[in-house]
Amino acid sequence: MQESPGSIGVDGGYASNVPAFLTKLWTLVEDPDTNHLICWSATGTSFHVFDQGRFAKEVLPKYFKHNNMASFVRQLNMYGFRKVVNIEQSGLVKPERDDTEFQHLYFLQGHEHLLEHIKRKVSIVKSEETKVRQEDLSKLLYEVQVLRSQQENMECQMQDMKQQNEVLWREVVSLRQNHTQQQKVMNKLIQFLFSQMQSNTTSTVGMKRKL
Repeated sequence: MQESPGSIGVDGGYASNVPAFLTKLWTLVEDPDTNHLICWSATGTSFHVFDQGRFAKEVLPKYFKHNNMASFVRQLNMYGFRKVVNIEQSGLVKPERDDTEFQHLYFLQGHEHLLEHIKRKVSIVKSEETKVRQEDLSKLLYEVQVLRSQQENMECQMQDMKQQNEVLWREVVSLRQNHTQQQKVMNKLIQFLFSQMQSNTTSTVGMKRKL
């Protein structure tokens, strides 16, 4: 088959923009020696895989580092290929042979240059997980800000209480000093009254003796 301009071909001249899996897949479908197990459809818009057991055992190891059909199909799905379901494969009619057909909008016979438009799909699960993580992070940052605000309020309240306690303590000290001073005055008054009473008693006894 004559290649279109700008095609990758078997020598990989276009490989810099095309993933290795797609390059190998194209070469695999194009290889006439494997047409009995994998080949283009009649319209050239899809390709067929016949006898998956033999295909996995005989063909896959020549192009990939495994012989796992499930892994091969998983790779196809990751690049957006979908399985074509016809009337026979839908279960209405029992298929005469093991035939699985795959197609992609940009995987067309004679249009190798379109391969560079086939992109690996981003996992929806990972996107959702990233979204959840971002939401959790935003929530966590908000909670940290709330806690920091509460901590600042508590520090302000503690500072106010400390200042109030200092005022109260100064008042207590002042009251203690006043109490001590009053106690001294009271003691002096008591001593004075006691001395007066003693002097009055002594004078009365002296007068009685004289009489």
